[in-house]
Amino acid sequence: MDRLNAMRSFVEVANCSSFTQAADHLGMSRLQVSRHVQEIENWLKQRLLHRTTRKVSLTTAGEAALIRCERILHEAAELEVSALNMTDQLSGVIRISAPIALTQHLLLDVVEAFTELHPQVTIELFASDRFTQLVDERIDIALRYTDSPDESLIARKLMKIDSVICAAPSYLEQNAPIETISDLKDHNCFRHLDVSKWQFVKDNQQHSVDVSGTITANDVGVLVQATCRGKGIARLPCDIANPIIERGQLVPILTDYVVPTSTLWAVYLSRSYQLPVVRQFIDFVADTWSQDIVRPS
Repeated sequence: MDRLNAMRSFVEVANCSSFTQAADHLGMSRLQVSRHVQEIENWLKQRLLHRTTRKVSLTTAGEAALIRCERILHEAAELEVSALNMTDQLSGVIRISAPIALTQHLLLDVVEAFTELHPQVTIELFASDRFTQLVDERIDIALRYTDSPDESLIARKLMKIDSVICAAPSYLEQNAPIETISDLKDHNCFRHLDVSKWQFVKDNQQHSVDVSGTITANDVGVLVQATCRGKGIARLPCDIANPIIERGQLVPILTDYVVPTSTLWAVYLSRSYQLPVVRQFIDFVADTWSQDIVRPS
């Protein structure tokens, strides 16, 4: 019996609560996964899983075994990473899901740098502003903006990214002054599809204002282009807005208000069955994005 592979199957089934989903994620047949779990149970002489036609759950012995199996697999993965570091020959495929704008403006640079160091690595990017299902869509790493990462996943904080309210100089010249957030109600505010209120902080007080305009979009890139054309105002993440502001194409407004910061996380499944190349990429991204991106002073 290959006990490490059997442990991986058991851990995957325990985390997915499903033999079928576990098999899909591991690239095995359901029968193979079932045999692996049975082998572990025979080896430990204990039933680790309750099985019904609708549900799979851990027994008391299974809960204890899961902790130990994850620890063993984690140490095995660390050993493999250490060996690869010595040979410097990473290879494999990493499937990454990330927001559209982040993929276009920051992630591509990191991917390029990583694959230049490790040319045998292939990275598959899935750009989407929705939260992908890691198991169902076989995603290794999902990059997400959130204040509360999914507790069922492992999460690593990468950086904070400020946002800024801005407009083109031509728009500000041709329209009424914007001195307080209430003035936004009288302006053409371009917004993300799922956002109807803009949040602000001033003097430790929370404020919000309903905004509306002629364009809503699910892609920040669209909002950037519309704003640069001088037709409205947008709230943009500073990783995208700062270079455009530096070029003079956009101007920050309402700078005495603070727009709440977004926190970017890398979320992934249990470390126990993470490929070494995935672990290395997460470390690389965390090192590259170690500095927060703040709004222009």
